[in-house]
Amino acid sequence: MIPLERENLGWSVRGRVALTTGLILLGFLLLVSRSWYLQVLHHEKYMRLATNNKVREVAESPDRGLVFDRMGRPLVTNVPTFSLALVLDDVKDLEATSNRVGELLGIDTEKIREQARKQRRRVPYVPVTVHQDLTLSQVADIEWARIPGVRVIAETRRHYPYGKAAAHLLGYVGEITEKQLSSNAYAEVLPGSRVGQYGSERTFDAPLRGVPGSRQIEVDAQGFEVREISRVPPIVGNDVYLSIDIEVQKAAEQALGDRPGAVVALDPNNGKVLALASYPAFDPEELAKGVNSKRWQEISTNRRKPMFNRVVQGTYPPGSVFKIPVAAAILETLRGGQERFCVGEHKFLDRTFRDWKKTGHGMVGLRQSLIESCDVYFYQYGDELGVDTIAKYATMFGLGQVTGIDLAGEAKGLVPSTQWKMADRGKIWYPGETLSVAIGQGYVSATPLQMADLLAAVAVNGKRFRPTIRLGVWDSMADGLLVDEPDPLPTVALAENTYKVLKSALTGVVWDAKGTARSARSKKVTIAGKTGTAQVVSMAEGDQDVDEKDIPIRHRDHAWFAAFAPVEDPHIAVAVLVEHGGHGGSAAAPVARQVIEAYMGAREKSPQGEELYRVLEELHREREAT
Repeated sequence: MIPLERENLGWSVRGRVALTTGLILLGFLLLVSRSWYLQVLHHEKYMRLATNNKVREVAESPDRGLVFDRMGRPLVTNVPTFSLALVLDDVKDLEATSNRVGELLGIDTEKIREQARKQRRRVPYVPVTVHQDLTLSQVADIEWARIPGVRVIAETRRHYPYGKAAAHLLGYVGEITEKQLSSNAYAEVLPGSRVGQYGSERTFDAPLRGVPGSRQIEVDAQGFEVREISRVPPIVGNDVYLSIDIEVQKAAEQALGDRPGAVVALDPNNGKVLALASYPAFDPEELAKGVNSKRWQEISTNRRKPMFNRVVQGTYPPGSVFKIPVAAAILETLRGGQERFCVGEHKFLDRTFRDWKKTGHGMVGLRQSLIESCDVYFYQYGDELGVDTIAKYATMFGLGQVTGIDLAGEAKGLVPSTQWKMADRGKIWYPGETLSVAIGQGYVSATPLQMADLLAAVAVNGKRFRPTIRLGVWDSMADGLLVDEPDPLPTVALAENTYKVLKSALTGVVWDAKGTARSARSKKVTIAGKTGTAQVVSMAEGDQDVDEKDIPIRHRDHAWFAAFAPVEDPHIAVAVLVEHGGHGGSAAAPVARQVIEAYMGAREKSPQGEELYRVLEELHREREAT
């Protein structure tokens, strides 16, 4: 029995030795493979992580350039602020970290997580701003708590000193979107940065945004900064000077009041925008601070459309303002036409086209038909001209096409023609449709900007310039203001006498005893213009006798007035639209008068041309020195 026991014991020892040896070899193979995985396959990744446990390259955002009006008054500035940021690479548990921060500061934890989750495309170790405008007490609490991955950063945010004034012109900044990050235009912009999203902030984002810098810092094991090793400072963005006068802008908004509508003023000699107001408006300051998705949904879906720029995006029937290019067509192709007798209506086939004045205007010629805005006169001559001739002259004045203003989303409106209807509707044009077009109704539509551009062209005998909201940009490299030159558009080549008659008639609209815009008369300046009443809904036979007060506001006519001044030496062209305002003479004309008077008063007190640019440069250098 003893030899057998020794034999079993021997096998047992050998088995254990083999098993142990196998385990050792297996462990060694695992260590080698893991070492190969870490040191060869993922060498760069873990080398970066190891390096960043001690030294990090941190991008530093630049301050945006400022925005000024034509007189050097600041319209958009930067204010210092402390912001809460997360270095997501150092945050082990986002939910736990956000809950702790939310409880500590008394802020919305879901907003913190929402902002953090947006950063799908991140540069490693770049702080992600999740909350702005920390109080000093909150800053102290965060610094004392020393939560891994949570930082307080000193930065600036946009400030709009005039509140909602010129909101649609100035625009706002917001966090860069995924689509923008994919564009070459934003190649140097860091994810999470705030860039221009609307208005001038968007149009001139490139010169305003500047160039990012960088800091090389040493950090401890939890990612907290120990010391700064080196720094490449960011380059501040260039300042932009807009063409508007903020005092004229405020006058326009005050005159429009709380009525939905639009006001735009241009310099007919160069296309510079002097004022641009759209109501209702949004608060750019609120958007600059950042809003959550719920609040953004409330703003963007508001039925009053505060984000809608009625000046360039709103298209409306131009009403009787459209009679100006129709009158030009009559003067150019029908030798000025003849007098016609208006009895208050015009029979065409089996339809009756009514004049706004039930009793009629009596015997009128072209000049008087514009002054009194006689519809019957234009019904008759519209039929003689035909829609394609009307379209030709309207297009010459820029209608039915974008002006090219440096604001996004411009609508082009519509000038109908026989070709358009066949291409767009697949139907032929009916002669009766021309009569509606001749008085600015039917298919025809235009923006308030196009109406101002139309009056600007008439004011300076057909010269046209692309409208622009920018006066120039301050070039820090050249240390001077680079003024934008006017951008000429094709001239509206009409006979000298045509412009003479048009301007005489438009002057009469304001100053003639029977003019429809007598409320636009000013003791300070001579104003010429044209009223318009744009029908919102078609009136059935017999409805013309309904009292306007009994019509729901949403169905009332839009009120137009487009003008220029001074008649003898035009410096401003204005278009006013009051949605559902009724008659242009009573609702829109007084607004234009107030805007014109404000601008002419400001012009008398301020330098112009080269003298203005010299003053702006002096003001700029004084600001930089202080």
